[in-house]
Amino acid sequence: MKFLISSLALLFAGAAMAQISDEPNSSNCDGTTYSQKNIDDAATAALNYYANGQTVGKDGYPHQYKDYEGFDFSCSSPYLEFPILTSGTYDGGSPGADRVVIGSISSDETSAQYCALITHDGESGNSFGECTDS
Repeated sequence: MKFLISSLALLFAGAAMAQISDEPNSSNCDGTTYSQKNIDDAATAALNYYANGQTVGKDGYPHQYKDYEGFDFSCSSPYLEFPILTSGTYDGGSPGADRVVIGSISSDETSAQYCALITHDGESGNSFGECTDS
């Protein structure tokens, strides 16, 4: 599935303001359901942090997702992963098990595509499984 993130403007503070289009209505990650707004918020935050050379949390999100699992994403690498929450946007602390993945990042870092939601839940070690869009 392809979902386009396109930057609309730059704020004076330097943060890119992005818009997500065509997200799934919701996605289920091993029992946790994320709304279209949750997906939009996480993907937009990932692009904004990346475009401004910033990270959040001790693991430095967004960071590169190397796709060791070999998912068949409809976007191209490099991929970035960023925690997704059922309420609000990740701003540090424990990231939880679920991530939004974006890719196909433009050379000017103003646009990217939504690739998928992935989860550590139900997986062994540090592996990810793909969530189900609905």
